[in-house]
Amino acid sequence: MLNTTEQEDSTAFLGIDVGTSGIRAMVIDRGCHVLASSMQAMSAPRQPQPRYFEQQPAIWSQTLQTVLSHLAKQFDFKRIASVSLDATSGTVLLINRQGQPLTTALMYNDQRAIQFVEQIKAFAPDDSPTCTATSGLAKMLWLLAQHPQAEPVYLAHQADWLSGQLTQRFHQTDSNNALKTGYDPIRKQWPDWLLKLGIQKTQLPQVSAAGTPLYLLDKKVIQQFGFNEQVQFVSGTTDSTAALLATGANQIGDAVTSLGSTLVLKIISDTPVFSSAEGIYSQPFGKYWLVGGASNSGGAVLRHYFSDAQMADLEPQLNPDKQTGLNYYPLLQTGERFPNNNPQQAPCLTPRPDNDVVFFQAMLEGISKIEQRGYQKLQQCGAPAATRLFSVGGGTVNKVWTAIRQQRLNIPMQNSLNNHAAFGTALLAKQGYDNNIK
Repeated sequence: MLNTTEQEDSTAFLGIDVGTSGIRAMVIDRGCHVLASSMQAMSAPRQPQPRYFEQQPAIWSQTLQTVLSHLAKQFDFKRIASVSLDATSGTVLLINRQGQPLTTALMYNDQRAIQFVEQIKAFAPDDSPTCTATSGLAKMLWLLAQHPQAEPVYLAHQADWLSGQLTQRFHQTDSNNALKTGYDPIRKQWPDWLLKLGIQKTQLPQVSAAGTPLYLLDKKVIQQFGFNEQVQFVSGTTDSTAALLATGANQIGDAVTSLGSTLVLKIISDTPVFSSAEGIYSQPFGKYWLVGGASNSGGAVLRHYFSDAQMADLEPQLNPDKQTGLNYYPLLQTGERFPNNNPQQAPCLTPRPDNDVVFFQAMLEGISKIEQRGYQKLQQCGAPAATRLFSVGGGTVNKVWTAIRQQRLNIPMQNSLNNHAAFGTALLAKQGYDNNIK
């Protein structure tokens, strides 16, 4: 039998990251060392019409099952003390009281709810992050308008619904995921103006701060994967916030760029900044705030034109010291959120050179220019200047892209503790466990 010290040393924490293209799970120990990890790709969201991006929640749950099954073969889940989960911000669906999906899920970049933006602006504060077509609130209004309410319906963010697969508690969320649905992070409540839009507060999930210990995992999940009976679920966060946690950024002026399917910028600030007109929002981050914005540009555009293998072949031929002179704005389709919040922003990927090396480098330069404008915009709107820059996401493997970004940004770049959001979510799981035993 283990003594108390040995039990503590063997304690582990599980973080789950749900991204656009797959799910990754990672286990860390008390010293924050990675003990095991597993990743499973999943099919891309459907695009039935321009500006529509949707996915069936069953795809998420099936992928999560596969990831945990693979991980359980590598690691003894009885050592895991707590679990936390992050997912894409602004991805929402309607569910019934039992957590069963009543609609397809509208993804974070879905813009079909643009018709509800003016309605939201009539009641929301001027700087509310809900005042965009991609906000969780706008999508909720669209889903409610399409769905006959013969029975009570409830909103669930992607993270809420997947957490419910582990706990059978579907009506709980975190303050980061709730932000774009209208949650007031300063007063820590759902605001009364939501009632004027026809939304009842009972339709919205209860909100906890990220890292809050909540309840035990569902008994069936415990039996299926071999967890111990006391494993606890800890309130999670959004994927981009989890990625920031993974870097080790922790002081005012620390900035994190997420080079994933989209380009997400965040900077740690002592005060919040809200500007819906500029696509800027703030989220609680312990005693500080994360001020940031998300562009529709990013890795998804690169993957539309090149496979990962092709990009790896092209990388050695890139020349960061010789700019292409092409002024690209890489987007998959019309519409941008930040640093230029413009639903009519058109992609610019012309003229296309015959040489794929030049075309690829021009896209990298274009995304880097958007990143530069983004940090400038954040500072103009009241965020601190970036003093250290951490980078996360798949784009960090391209060293030439890093060189292109360094030349343009002129911000000292730091090595991250870890490049995976799942590591940040595992840190949240550890935080919740540690707080619970104090």
